[in-house]
Amino acid sequence: MSSNQPVDARVRLAIAQWPVDAPRGSVTSFCAEHGLSRKTFYAIRARARAEGQAAALEPRSRRPRSSPTAFGEDVKQQALGVRAALEASGLDHGPISVHDKMTALGMHAPSTASLARIFREKGAARHEPKKKPRSAYRRFVYPAPNACWQLDATEYVLTGGRTCVIFQLQDDHSRVAVASHVAPGETSEGALAVFKKGVAARGVPQRLLTDNGVALNPTRRGWEGQLVSFATSLGVEAITGKPYKPTTQGKNERFHQTLFRWLDKQPIVESIQQLQEQVDRFDVIYNTERPHQGLPGRVTPQHAWDATPLAEPPRPKPAPVEPVVPVARAKPDGLAGHPPHRPRAGVIRTGEHGHSNVIVPANGAVRVRMILFNISSRRAGQRIHAIWDPLGVVFADRHGEVIAEHPWPPHGTRYVSSGARRGRPLTQPTQHEPSPMS
Repeated sequence: MSSNQPVDARVRLAIAQWPVDAPRGSVTSFCAEHGLSRKTFYAIRARARAEGQAAALEPRSRRPRSSPTAFGEDVKQQALGVRAALEASGLDHGPISVHDKMTALGMHAPSTASLARIFREKGAARHEPKKKPRSAYRRFVYPAPNACWQLDATEYVLTGGRTCVIFQLQDDHSRVAVASHVAPGETSEGALAVFKKGVAARGVPQRLLTDNGVALNPTRRGWEGQLVSFATSLGVEAITGKPYKPTTQGKNERFHQTLFRWLDKQPIVESIQQLQEQVDRFDVIYNTERPHQGLPGRVTPQHAWDATPLAEPPRPKPAPVEPVVPVARAKPDGLAGHPPHRPRAGVIRTGEHGHSNVIVPANGAVRVRMILFNISSRRAGQRIHAIWDPLGVVFADRHGEVIAEHPWPPHGTRYVSSGARRGRPLTQPTQHEPSPMS
């Protein structure tokens, strides 16, 4: 019998009526027959002697006599009041947000798990056991501010059912709202305006990540847009996510959700200028007042921006010039057939921290700090991004998706494999359907 299962009432009655002159060894046989421990047997028998046979027939409650960690009704009402105030302000009002707000106000804040139980107990929140925990998410973050910006647009409705578009420009590392711009529609002019506003406020980024919209980056459609042309002239690398994969721009998609939650609690405006004023106020709250749960330590985006040095601005590409074709001359003896020296692809010589772009060579292996990491020969000729620190190195493609991640191997290691079997693809093999002739 399990220690958590109660003893049957008939067994308890037999123990309570246990004869005093029972033969030697009968207790051990009785306990073995009914799956009891001798300790439980003598505890029930002692209770029957002290309180009577009727008291021994029912198990005692295991509830503790006191609960020092239980919260009083006043603490629960304070937590519910803070949650209601955050919800009325249009800000996040989950257990983490309520805990941080109560701590900032100098209140006695229960833990986030206790707050979640209080909200479910009072009917302010519902239990979601199928929701994926935060520990299951794997984020890719650039190492410094201005290393990459994300730009996306979302639609909003004004009074009278008129629609407009809000462009939101966000820094990938610090989650800072770089700039926002309200436009009549999702046009190239609006995308260019918000990017210029961001450059004037925060500097020039190294990369600009957008989706494949016509107004943002139509490169996959066969032509170059205004935004891409202007960004490229500043030396910015314009990159896009995979089609129908909005999770690549997940930070900006979540940014839209936070903005809409705040705008829903504000008065509905009649013009684009009034909406622009509301969005500008939101950017100030988002950057300087609202702790961000996606940042280490749940600091504000502006604090995360100030905590790390900015990435070096890119160098604008020089204007193309007409090449001058030299007159062919005979090579001196001894130099024929020797091409000029060029750095090898796939080699990164670096310190403990940093990031770099590298072209994957034909063998699919990239050398970082004298260690050869096997990526994949299928990516030969592709440009990938490497980010490293004292703990390990991460490789990602040009869209920001993680290809491989390795901790630094023991000292003396010169080769780290990709972990895939030879002769088999890196992805899960597909099941081939049987031929109709079989």
